[in-house]
Amino acid sequence: MRRARPGAPPRGTGSRALTSVGAGADFADAPVGQALEQEPGTTDDERVRSRLWHITLSVSGGETPLSEVRRGLEQLAHDHPFLLTSRYANDHAEIRYWEEARDLHDAAAVALRLWGEHRSSARLPPWEIVGLEVIDRQTYHLRIAEGYGPPPAAPVGVHPY
Repeated sequence: MRRARPGAPPRGTGSRALTSVGAGADFADAPVGQALEQEPGTTDDERVRSRLWHITLSVSGGETPLSEVRRGLEQLAHDHPFLLTSRYANDHAEIRYWEEARDLHDAAAVALRLWGEHRSSARLPPWEIVGLEVIDRQTYHLRIAEGYGPPPAAPVGVHPY
């Protein structure tokens, strides 16, 4: 999922556009002796559908005044509009939200960058990530229905433990 202003190109791309490239004649499934040419872009068969992933990110570090932790998490919630809920203490916090991504690897990669990328803009404490859980939507709802796992993030927002 791209987090940018609508119509803005991805960072670092300038005016470049991405296109697909043919695999080449030496590709295992390519017909021998036949040149491969493809139109830029992808076909419907090549597109991978995005899925929703429930993220729980745990961070921890040195003690920080509760007011600073709260202010930083509130700013993070403002900067990251998909944030569901945050719980915090003076030396750790837990952030829960939904992420749209192609697969678990992409969702986890985005989640692992969240704290570091927003550390200076939201003035978050210099804590490190100490835990990450990424589960798909179906698993999340199955856990809730069976009474396992964290309850749904009913009180949306930033709350002390």
